[in-house]
Amino acid sequence: MKLDYMLLDVFTQQPLAGNQLAVVPRADGLLDSQMQAIAREFNLSETVFIFAPVEAQNTASVRIFTPHTELPFAGHPTVGAAVALGLQTQTSTVRLEEKVGLITVQFEKANDRAGAAFFGLPRLPARLADLPDIAGMAQALGITPEDIGCGDYRPAVFSAGVTFHLVPVRNAEVLRQIRVNQALFDAVFSHDHNSAYVFTLTPDEPANDLAARMFGMDIGEDPGTGSAAAALIGLLAERAPATGLTDYALRQGHEMGRPCRITLGFTKENGQLVRGGIGGHAVIVGEGVLYLPE
Repeated sequence: MKLDYMLLDVFTQQPLAGNQLAVVPRADGLLDSQMQAIAREFNLSETVFIFAPVEAQNTASVRIFTPHTELPFAGHPTVGAAVALGLQTQTSTVRLEEKVGLITVQFEKANDRAGAAFFGLPRLPARLADLPDIAGMAQALGITPEDIGCGDYRPAVFSAGVTFHLVPVRNAEVLRQIRVNQALFDAVFSHDHNSAYVFTLTPDEPANDLAARMFGMDIGEDPGTGSAAAALIGLLAERAPATGLTDYALRQGHEMGRPCRITLGFTKENGQLVRGGIGGHAVIVGEGVLYLPE
């Protein structure tokens, strides 16, 4: 059995940068076990499988797999799938059925192999827990307790479909110095996927408002994590003005040599978070065929 696939770099306009993604554009008929095996074969942080939509008015149904498990939602597969479908269908609105819910994506074509996508979050981020063990987090990240915290931001657990431990640190230099202590990591960051999204404000960087690194989820370090940026919106919104729109530009992956740029935006009304969204660019860098057993 032959199965076409594409390779994309997401959260970047440049090939061979950003976060790598495999897209299987015609996955109808594949079994769960086959999709999991294909994701293991690609061995990227995520592989996205595209199916015919359940509802005719939508563009496609998608499922997202890491090499180890299926995710209900992830940001860079959503952006990558939307760009691939937008280029194919020549439409500016892509409606994706994901496990987390229906996601409406605004697509803008850059050229025949690249474009940008921005989508509203299907589930607003929610605070799940505080993270009071500052000493433990510092040990697990190879930094000092004094390095944890940035302005008014303090560590907390949030989810917008996938759970993340959000850890603010003092500045970009601390972010660069992180060295994960794997023996302690899972015990300290114990919620769900054992992931830590470490971030800081970057007032000295004109192109960015925030910088981040993501560790855990059985993939080591991830260069660009849209679902974590979606969760981060929840923490950022707690300190934002009570009413109005707020936008951020976030860089991730620079320490890995895979620079990513993620845009975040959210709206509050009367002190409540009412809308949130993330987006970025993606570029097709390769295409091929998988040969699978019948």
